[in-house]
Amino acid sequence: MTAVQTLTISPEESETRLDRWFRRHFPSVGHGLLEKWLRTGQVRVDGKRAKANHRLEAGQTVRVPPLPAEEAPAGKARPPRTPVDAKTAQMLRDAVLYRDDDVIVLNKPPGLAVQGGTGMSDRHLDAMLDALMFERDDRPRLVHRLDKDTSGVLLLGRTAQATAKLAAAFKSRQARKCYWALVVGVPKIAQGRIDAALAKLPGRAGEKMAVDEDDGKHAVTYYRIVDSALKRAAWLELEPRTGRTHQLRAHCTLLGTPILGDGKYGAAEAFIAGTGISRKLHLHARALRLPHPRGGMLEVVAPLPDHMAGSFEFFGFDTKAAGKPFAAFDED
Repeated sequence: MTAVQTLTISPEESETRLDRWFRRHFPSVGHGLLEKWLRTGQVRVDGKRAKANHRLEAGQTVRVPPLPAEEAPAGKARPPRTPVDAKTAQMLRDAVLYRDDDVIVLNKPPGLAVQGGTGMSDRHLDAMLDALMFERDDRPRLVHRLDKDTSGVLLLGRTAQATAKLAAAFKSRQARKCYWALVVGVPKIAQGRIDAALAKLPGRAGEKMAVDEDDGKHAVTYYRIVDSALKRAAWLELEPRTGRTHQLRAHCTLLGTPILGDGKYGAAEAFIAGTGISRKLHLHARALRLPHPRGGMLEVVAPLPDHMAGSFEFFGFDTKAAGKPFAAFDED
């Protein structure tokens, strides 16, 4: 057995679930043992009891009880990484939108998870970052996350210092994120602000959020209709001012217009039958603007994935109609 350890969460690990953090650092600690430690209060976050799905924040401390003899004592240990095959490595390099000494920005393809989770294979971006080292000896670090089925701008830090500064920009809300979504139906109000607190649904609903003004976390989204196709569908520009899990998906459903392809939140109403339109999620992180670690502002725009480009063409939407990202909400 090892001694008790107290480990500090790094910026690139911010928003990681506690159970996933344990799987990454202590792979031989099984789910049953971790649940026992959590039940008995042996694992604590900032000195307080926590649940397996607790989202960690940079700077928090995790108390790790004495580990089984077969577990390596070093808290920074990771399980061996699976080598990235040449085809996948080239796919990731082709997805790079911007790169300098401090930052890499990817256009994440839909269907690629950013981090692993229960029941998932090692096919997630965090396990593939060796492919994006380029001339460096160390791999880049995740700064934030996107849902598996959401495409678009994803930021990586190339050094610990750069990653810390980028993560601080997200935490202080200096980072602005612009999303495009195709929704089923057309919101009654063309432009507005959604202010609806969100909380995770209890039970076995999986990671699903619902409006809960009493116990939910503050969540704000600005939206506007860029274009619409009669009453069948609308193209929305969205800017979340908070970063809650599934915030845009839950807020669009609250408007009465679920995101096209989002069966989790919109059920059957999230699909348009008889059109041949892709059933994939139509949510894209279009642009990101934030302070660059060395000064000035960094703004990157990501082109649409193929399935969304096809749907835009079907409805006759012209991407030039949106204008510059963030301009519509600059005075809000």
